Amino acid sequence: MSEKSLLIKHISQLVTPTGNSMRCGAQMQEVKKIHDAAVFIENDTIRFVGTTAEVEHSLAQAGIKAETCMDASGKCVLPGFIDSHTHFIFAGYRPDEFMMRLSGAAYLDIMKAGGGIAATVIPTREASFETLYELGKNRLSMMLAQGITTIEGKSGYGLDLDTELRQLSVMKSLDKNEAMDIVPTYLGAHAVPQEAESTQSYVDFMIEKVLPEVKCKDLAKFCDVFCEEGVFSAEESECLLTAAKEMGFDLKLHADEIHAIGGSEVAGKLHAASADHLLHITDSGIQALRDNNVIATLLPGTAFSLHAPFAPARKIIDAGCAVALASDFNPGSCFISSIPLTIALSTIYMQMSLEETITALTLNGAAALGIAEKTGSIEPGKQADLTVLSYDNVNFLVYHTAANIVDTVIKKGKIVYENNAPNA
Repeated sequence: MSEKSLLIKHISQLVTPTGNSMRCGAQMQEVKKIHDAAVFIENDTIRFVGTTAEVEHSLAQAGIKAETCMDASGKCVLPGFIDSHTHFIFAGYRPDEFMMRLSGAAYLDIMKAGGGIAATVIPTREASFETLYELGKNRLSMMLAQGITTIEGKSGYGLDLDTELRQLSVMKSLDKNEAMDIVPTYLGAHAVPQEAESTQSYVDFMIEKVLPEVKCKDLAKFCDVFCEEGVFSAEESECLLTAAKEMGFDLKLHADEIHAIGGSEVAGKLHAASADHLLHITDSGIQALRDNNVIATLLPGTAFSLHAPFAPARKIIDAGCAVALASDFNPGSCFISSIPLTIALSTIYMQMSLEETITALTLNGAAALGIAEKTGSIEPGKQADLTVLSYDNVNFLVYHTAANIVDTVIKKGKIVYENNAPNA
């Protein structure tokens, strides 16, 4: 037995989806709930899960004595949350733009006037590696305190070679040095830079110059594109992503966020890992995702921030698709990193059950990042990423609306966050 072992016992309620792949449709409702539960961890891996009596019996049979014990009486334990869509490496904030939207300005009109993504490009290009690293580190700490143990991060605020590589390099260093796992995505196709001669010339630049460098330096797992009216068309998105796929990248798309222009259909055609946003997804788009095992990653915080209709989660799930949920934390359309708010919006406004919401924030989030075999559920053989709530049952996640009720976070078998504040 390893010298580094942890037994968490007398858990009032353990709640987890199960499996090593996405859960689709009605499967999202199927979560396991164990009372007076226990989890035994060796090094960074879960070895036993069950009732406290069952796990203690298994340990006795194996002749194992846990080095450390945690009594989780009065606590609820879930898999660590997975935020599978963020833009957390950037410099510069845009509060004035937010106030403009509150006064009625449309997001695309702000972008056309030089605001939006372009307004973050300048300060991000000017920011050093060290500045971006410190900003990212601080944001990760805030997210860890909410029970997030794995995060996806996108570039896309450089729209050039050097800054995009710098953003991705910062993520790679943070992944190495910080508690949280970070899955990096290249999103050079976030907007067309002002200096580009045309959209197609910029697509060619990314294919010929940037993607080969990103791949050579092993800086990103995914390539993403903002497939939207006035940004990248479905045809341009397909051109870029086809080239990225040929280079060995997995694929994602920002699709059907403001207008339905065929982004979900492109995601299905290219067998992308996920299509994200989907506020205006069509029936044909839903079918394309379902038939090609593309995860629908929904970002309710963005709809909330833009005062836009929420993505039709109920329709998408009932059609048999797999849904993941994520924050879309970014400096413009969604300066929100709140998992509690994401849960509240999903259950109260998007007609998702709490069980579906948990699956979407854990196992399906892992599947959207291609790591469901490693994390996303509390099962033997999985990485020991756990979130401990300060209440005794999972219903408090939505009942204590938009409040952070995380008590303890365990990452790879180690306690990486503890909150000693009293309950309400």
